[in-house]
Order: sequence, then structure tokens, then C-alpha cells
Amino acid sequence: MSQAFNPLDPAALRERVGGRRIFVGVTGGIAAYKTCTIVSRLAQAGAEVTVAMTEAATKFVGPITFQALSGRHVYTSTWEHVESKDPQHVSLATGLDAALVAPCTMACLGRLAGGIPEDVVTLILSAVDLRKTPVLLVPAMNAQMWNQPATQRNVRRLAEDGFHIVGPGEGWQACRHVGAGRMSEPEQIVDALCEHLASR
Repeated sequence: MSQAFNPLDPAALRERVGGRRIFVGVTGGIAAYKTCTIVSRLAQAGAEVTVAMTEAATKFVGPITFQALSGRHVYTSTWEHVESKDPQHVSLATGLDAALVAPCTMACLGRLAGGIPEDVVTLILSAVDLRKTPVLLVPAMNAQMWNQPATQRNVRRLAEDGFHIVGPGEGWQACRHVGAGRMSEPEQIVDALCEHLASR
């Protein structure tokens, strides 16, 4: 991607995401507050952003927040049928330009690596064709969880399957420790998203 691109420049961002259909999955981590900034910037730049949240994610940020930022319905359950003809939400995965999961918890990494779509985020992603649609996973967890052999094994498997891993970074964490596992900053995530959109 051109080094001149600045994800904080509204005009430059609009050029890259305007009119694009982007799915944002939010899972249960304190870093979910950063995802509000991502959704807001994408929506303001003219992207059609659809948000889905796991039940745990709603304990950190309310669905109404993402509804206000995206201007669209927020999905929080596999059992809510907004699209009466599509009870499994498969249509939400059709025609996407990109998908993003931020934060992507240790549990979500495990479900995706194991092919277990047991929440609304992983259910929608299970219907995405990874050969055509870039799916970015943004891990966020404490250093001990990030360094677990199971986590590293799942990350490797997901990368082999065609998912794109963004981060994590290092820094201060909610557990009051400093280390790897901190979710990447919104501008880094938006930059990575735009890079994959440009390469399609």
C-alpha cells in the first residue's frame, strides 16, 4: 500500500472504503471500546458496516453504541431473525468486501480454528469464502493467554486456512501487566483493512 496513505485522513479513507460492505465481529474483551472508533471511522467514510457481537462482548460495550455508530442493526444472537428468509444469517456473509473481528479473543480463535460456529460472529464467518473475501482477526488478550501453546497453534492454523492476523502489539494490559497480546490500535487496524481491500 502507498506509504502516503493516512488512515486518519477522512478523504483518503473514503476513497478506499466508500461503498464497501464490511462485517465487524466483536468478541468479549475490554479492548472492544477500540472497535467503536474503527466502526465510526469506516461508517463516516461511507462504508456499509454490519456489526455482530457475542454475548460476552455486550458486557463491555452495549449494542446500541454500535448501532448508533454504524447506522445499522447490530446482531447479538444466532436466534434473532431480522432477515425472515435467512434464519442463519448466511446472507450477511454474501457479497462482503471484507470482514474483521476485533477484539478476537482466545476463545474466538479456538472456535474458528476448530470450525465451531457456536455464536453469531463465528456463525456469520463460517459462511464467508476466504478465497474471495479477506477476513482479518485482531487478537486481544493478556500475555499469558497469548503465549499459550494452544493459542499459538490456533493462530498458525488460522493463517494457514487463509485468515489474516493483525497484531497483537505489546503494552499495558487490563490485568495490570505489560506484555504481548494488546490489541492493535484503531489506525493500524484500519490501515491493514485498507491494504487488503486494495489488493483484491
